[in-house]
Amino acid sequence: LLSALPYIGTMLVEWLWGGFSVNNATLNRFYSLHFPLPSILLMMVMIHLMFLHETGSNNPLGVNSDNYKIIFHNYYTLKDLLGFMYLILILLIIIFEDPYLLGDPENFIMA
Repeated sequence: LLSALPYIGTMLVEWLWGGFSVNNATLNRFYSLHFPLPSILLMMVMIHLMFLHETGSNNPLGVNSDNYKIIFHNYYTLKDLLGFMYLILILLIIIFEDPYLLGDPENFIMA
């Protein structure tokens, strides 16, 4: 995707790959990025929640009345639970009606 950028695309691709093709240096670079990335994302989420807890969220719609607010626990918890149950039901129907539909075709090759 970087090679589609005009003028600097090929230079960025070669810098990212560590050469003209994907090789061991590329794998080392991506693994080095892949390993600390979850910890970095977790720290960013924790900092975000800390700032949100300290300053509070804003009110972009300007709804100040409690009558227009929807409580989280009963409404959204049951709504998400119902959606999850629908997905499980659809998956169970697919599994029981055609159990080999989601399987790999190579499983039927004789050994």
